[in-house]
Amino acid sequence: MAAPTMNRPDSDMPDFEPKVQTITLAKGINMGLRAAMEADKKVLVMGEDVGKLGGVFRITDGLQKDFGEERVLDTPLAESGIIGTAVGLAMRGFRPVCEIQFDGFIFPGFDQIVSQVAKLHNRSKGSIKLPIVIRVPYGGGIGAVEHHSESPEAYFAHTAGLKVVSCSNPVDAYWMIQQAIWSDDPVLFFEPKRRYYEKAQFDPAVSPDPLWSSRQLTSGKDVTVVGYGPTVRIALDGAAAAAEEGKELEVFDLRTLSPLDLGPVYESVRKTGRLVTISEAPSNCSISSEVAARVQRECFYSLQAPVLQVNGFDTPYPMSKAEEEYLPDLDKLLHAVDRSLGY
Repeated sequence: MAAPTMNRPDSDMPDFEPKVQTITLAKGINMGLRAAMEADKKVLVMGEDVGKLGGVFRITDGLQKDFGEERVLDTPLAESGIIGTAVGLAMRGFRPVCEIQFDGFIFPGFDQIVSQVAKLHNRSKGSIKLPIVIRVPYGGGIGAVEHHSESPEAYFAHTAGLKVVSCSNPVDAYWMIQQAIWSDDPVLFFEPKRRYYEKAQFDPAVSPDPLWSSRQLTSGKDVTVVGYGPTVRIALDGAAAAAEEGKELEVFDLRTLSPLDLGPVYESVRKTGRLVTISEAPSNCSISSEVAARVQRECFYSLQAPVLQVNGFDTPYPMSKAEEEYLPDLDKLLHAVDRSLGY
């Protein structure tokens, strides 16, 4: 699938001098939303407490003050209503951005997403476009419980008609939210909330990568490691730790979960002969499982070890005191790397 360009209405973009600065992932999303809203008055933000409060994670802080209550809408606590309203707005030419307050809250809106958002374009023979972005803070690591720490991305990657992406760093957060907004397809935008306050240098003059593309982060000859969202940081830490022992890990950030961009991963696995995936989601029927299946099919004669997965357990998310045992971490990743190299 060809990667679409970022179709921003540049004629409406405000003039500014690009300036390198340090931002958090949360700030990157906020800045990206602001840039999109400045570029197009049809971009709306809606969700529970996104207006006056600025969202529970303050991602939309200041937007209602600057753009008004008609463009930043505080909604009732009704995810089905939020998504259903967004469908109507999108059919009438708007580009709504819906915030689902926590990952596990998305399920009351599941029917609208799967039955309407994913299917109306096909049902109408292409005459209806639904440029809807559904923002989903997801994953664990914040000391919360079920419905506040889950990783439901595979449900939506499985659904034809939806695009699914996940940013892992502040720079991607800024660009990817805008690219998702300008897409004419509905996009599930998964945000790793445990990474909201990690910082990075941001230069707005540097062009972004295409939205539907994976990215190689390190080079190595021993093991390929694939992660996305919250686990990319663990993969990078794993590469640094392994290097101290003379092992080279080639790390990839998937970035796009549907469609998957695995061509660069195949090339890497044909070189290293080994693959370890890492994800917070349970392994059963997961993104990691799909990556493993495709790599096994495409790189069968190059593999020197089974594809290994480092995941959360196939259980409901535990109480906060037990989440460190549940979540993938550096030790679990390095153990998998050693097992792979042991074959």
